[in-house]
Amino acid sequence: MVSKQIFFKQIAAPQMVSLDDLQRGFSPFGFYNFLSIKKQSGALWLPIPSKIHLFAYRILPAKKYHQVCSQYLSCMPIKNKLILLIFLFPMVMGLSSCQQDTVCDCEGNDLVYSNDFTDYDLNNIDNGRLFIFENKPLLGNYNNEEVTLNLSALPTHNIVKVTVELYVHDSWDGNPDNIGGPDYWFMKVDGAEVMRTTFSNTPCVFNFCLKQSYPANFFRQNLPKTGAIRTNLPGLCHLGGLPDNTTVYSVSQLVSHTGPIVKVTFGDELMQLNVPDPKCDESWSVGKIEVSTLFVM
Repeated sequence: MVSKQIFFKQIAAPQMVSLDDLQRGFSPFGFYNFLSIKKQSGALWLPIPSKIHLFAYRILPAKKYHQVCSQYLSCMPIKNKLILLIFLFPMVMGLSSCQQDTVCDCEGNDLVYSNDFTDYDLNNIDNGRLFIFENKPLLGNYNNEEVTLNLSALPTHNIVKVTVELYVHDSWDGNPDNIGGPDYWFMKVDGAEVMRTTFSNTPCVFNFCLKQSYPANFFRQNLPKTGAIRTNLPGLCHLGGLPDNTTVYSVSQLVSHTGPIVKVTFGDELMQLNVPDPKCDESWSVGKIEVSTLFVM
């Protein structure tokens, strides 16, 4: 039997790799499930994220291994699959160390802004207004509007992380393209859209289900309230007083950014062509905003 060893080879990859892709097993060679080894042209590949690179593992005959290994700076023998899986498991478990849907190796994490509006602070916020919902001050509420946070004097960084506690009020319809939707919510950084998704507060009944895209970007088909951190709050206006009609999400994005100034915008495009008061029918608010700067090696 020809002895075989496993080597890894560093492969150029984008600086940001989405967790969706990593969960599908993204690699430059195709899509595979983690921890499931599949053959391609006589080789066995496993993708692994590390910093801003992907690493592929390949099983080769020992002689060929030594020939190929000498061509690369990063090369390490692993003598059997068990050792490979032991090595792989902690890396897979740590994929979300920085953010819910993006992977990085983060250093120099500085929290530069945090506001839960308990001090009624609207400094640096354009189109900011507050109201009380369930005994808590919220930024909002909004319908077909944008609100922008302006920050300056940021420390040295190459990534900005934005986390927002988003309240989705009343009868959001999610993805359907009709008189009631799609109901979009988006985030921009310095005017460039970094997230566009939909939300649905409409419960599924038998075969009728108005699905949403979140936690993915539009267009994905996820069940209403997928990814929510709280679902039992009452509606605000149209469904005010009725439980389970305000849904809360913690939405987070990592965005490539290097300048000392940043503008973060939240907004919506809500569709309600069949109601007399669109804002009462659907709206959104913000319970907390956090912005961090990171330096990614």
